[in-house]
Amino acid sequence: MLVGRHFVVSGRVQGVGFRYFVYDAALRENLSGWVRNLPNRSVEVLVEGEQEAVTRFERALRQGPPGARVDDVRTDLTEPGGRGAGFSIRG
Repeated sequence: MLVGRHFVVSGRVQGVGFRYFVYDAALRENLSGWVRNLPNRSVEVLVEGEQEAVTRFERALRQGPPGARVDDVRTDLTEPGGRGAGFSIRG
């Protein structure tokens, strides 16, 4: 079953390769969506894919790469919108 999720990750998540970590995790799980830095130093992520893959992806988000410190992950459900294949890093 396809699901969609919107995440906002806060902590030390900018300047530590977090977006590239998210990109790799999304590709591994065959998820569609994007990741971007926000002005408040958090990172925003939108994904859609199979429910189990999104669950594994969220676990990876909560862990983060070496050098990062994830303090909080805000999660909202979104409707999968058939946004197409692929995952991108936005500005």
